[in-house]
Amino acid sequence: MSEMSFEEMLNESFKTIRTGEVVTGKVIDVKPEAILLNIGYKSDGIITRADYSADSSLDLTTVVKVGDEIEAKVRKVNDGEGLVSLSHRDIVAEKSQQRVREAFENEEVVTGTVEKVVNGGLSVDYEGSRVFVPASLVSDMFERDLSKYAGQQIEFVITEYNPQKRRVIGDRKRLIIAQKAAAREALMERIHVGDVIEGTVKNITDFGAFIDLGGADGLLHISEMGWGRTENPKKVFKSGEQVKVMIKDIADGKIALTRKFPEENPWVLAATKYAVGNVVTGKVARLADFGAFINLEPGIDALLHVSQISNERVEKPGDVLKVGQEIEAKVTDFNPEDKKISLSIKALTAPVKKEKEEPKDEDVVDAYTDVEAVEEASETEDAE
Repeated sequence: MSEMSFEEMLNESFKTIRTGEVVTGKVIDVKPEAILLNIGYKSDGIITRADYSADSSLDLTTVVKVGDEIEAKVRKVNDGEGLVSLSHRDIVAEKSQQRVREAFENEEVVTGTVEKVVNGGLSVDYEGSRVFVPASLVSDMFERDLSKYAGQQIEFVITEYNPQKRRVIGDRKRLIIAQKAAAREALMERIHVGDVIEGTVKNITDFGAFIDLGGADGLLHISEMGWGRTENPKKVFKSGEQVKVMIKDIADGKIALTRKFPEENPWVLAATKYAVGNVVTGKVARLADFGAFINLEPGIDALLHVSQISNERVEKPGDVLKVGQEIEAKVTDFNPEDKKISLSIKALTAPVKKEKEEPKDEDVVDAYTDVEAVEEASETEDAE
């Protein structure tokens, strides 16, 4: 039996490796573009920048240092320069795909970073794998501009995984719908009619405003925006504003709101302030053919009938009054049940007295003639 040479014995002491094998090596040198590793083989291993990261500008000295251990896959046992060509990037990709597959199979909620907004949706990085979230699955509402998501971390579930076609689909909409349903259920269990809570103005229309109560929206109708009359909701509220509201009604899953708080009800003291006979001041709020509505304070309007505007005959209230004009009048009727108050300007002024007409000369002569005739007739009757 022949003895082994020193070189043969040395080679025998090293492990054997094959292409595709996963090895772990210790960094013995690192440069901006390459990493040199001791992998326990007769040749050292090398990982180039391209085999470490997809970032072609990455300086490897900023992410790796001598003494670090790195897991890599053998690409070539001999790269032509006596080194073993390794890829750390392949290991990361395989682990990433494994993580994506597990998330898909377990229907996990995962978090990824939006790398960029692409045509029709979002390209999201999750554990090193690219996940596509279609625009229709980004939110529960249509969003034309998705640019706000760039660089953001978002949660989603992986609903489709096809590694052969490199197709991985994420769904964020499903989570949002589920979260809103849970929040709505919690809110509906918590609130009751009469509760005063804070909400955020979400949308404003001509007939009212929708208020986000933190789980469900409630409608604040224009007629419930305050004790006073509201002409235009958009002049009272703005989107995003925090407002205090009271739950007026809950029916069929719909929430009706009000800002007519009982403690602010102007009718509580109205019986004293607007008792019959009191003289009050108000502003003309609206004009009608039959009279004018006078705003005495927010939430209380009174009727000034056309017949009570002046001692003179008034055909139309608009001939004498104009909206916004301040007037003084006397309360002539107060009906707390129907919340009606009647006013009169006429009652404040005494009626114009007509001057007594002086008798004309002929009237005086006639009067005297009549008196003389009556006296002559009386004397004749006495003589008979």
